[in-house]
Amino acid sequence: MNDTDLGPRILITRLSAVGDCILTLPLVCALREHFPSAYVIWAVEPVSASLLSRHPAVDRLLVVPRRWLASPHVIRVLRDRLRGLQVDVVLDPQSLTKSSLLGWFSGARRRIGFARPQGRELAPWVNNEHVVRGGAHIVDATLKLLAPLGVTDPAPRFGIPRLADAEATIDAFVRDAHLTGGYAVINSAASWTSKQWPADRFGRVARHLGEDHDLPTVVTWGGPREAGIAAQIVAKGGGHAVLAPRTSLPQLAALLRRARLMLAADTGPLHLAAGLGVTCVGLYGPTRVENSGPYGPDHVAIQAADSHALSRRQRRLDDSAMRQITVEQVCAAADTILCRRAGRQPHAA
Repeated sequence: MNDTDLGPRILITRLSAVGDCILTLPLVCALREHFPSAYVIWAVEPVSASLLSRHPAVDRLLVVPRRWLASPHVIRVLRDRLRGLQVDVVLDPQSLTKSSLLGWFSGARRRIGFARPQGRELAPWVNNEHVVRGGAHIVDATLKLLAPLGVTDPAPRFGIPRLADAEATIDAFVRDAHLTGGYAVINSAASWTSKQWPADRFGRVARHLGEDHDLPTVVTWGGPREAGIAAQIVAKGGGHAVLAPRTSLPQLAALLRRARLMLAADTGPLHLAAGLGVTCVGLYGPTRVENSGPYGPDHVAIQAADSHALSRRQRRLDDSAMRQITVEQVCAAADTILCRRAGRQPHAA
């Protein structure tokens, strides 16, 4: 540790993706709780930076360009910046070459990452302290990285910040869209085709929520491709679904905070909702519920019967596993959550 500092200087190297960064938030919250005077730095790619930039447990963000390893100039710049941070300890939840090398460039003596098989590529050689992940949920597994620092069994907490400007934007949308009585959220798309549930099925679920629960649905989206999928869902929603505005991550968090229910595949928005305490219905085809299901109690996760979760090709698979999940299963899961909250039994199928 640095004698001149009140606490350790700790670097977290979780660069991507959005969902995995959200699932790493309990790690940084536990660090802040157990080392209140630590200086915590998080190296992250630009897409997740807006959600982390004002997180109370993070002192500094180091925004790292995608594919930074392909540029000798960027490598030199990052190496110099990292050395200047005088890092004592690196925690590497990603445990890949690109994340572990950032820790090595920092000059930190302690570089803690996952052992194989979760530690992959060059990470097991670059990191010098290794933690066995096992089959635990990503949140619980990531918290195990704190054990070498003497932190065991911390209470998971996400601490997602509430930003006034984002809250005001969503307040205006909810008011103008006449949604002040409550709404569900459907996240329209997934980054992998193999995680995508058909838009027409999501639309039928939105219709069910409106007709059986008098609950409108807001359909969220990111880029142009997702906007097209979201529009299809709204069109199939029978007048019970509305299109969300394009949102930043803080604005999406504000939209989700007000939701009564979230329905999505294994995506960043699903994990954001769960981290905010919103009850979720998660749809899982190529990934495992036990590893990356919506974290916390009361959620319902539906696993496709023919899961390809053991395949290293899961990102490149088609949506056949997701298509095994039926509209009836998803509607029943939503009924269970909403009726439980209302203190009544769902209708028999």
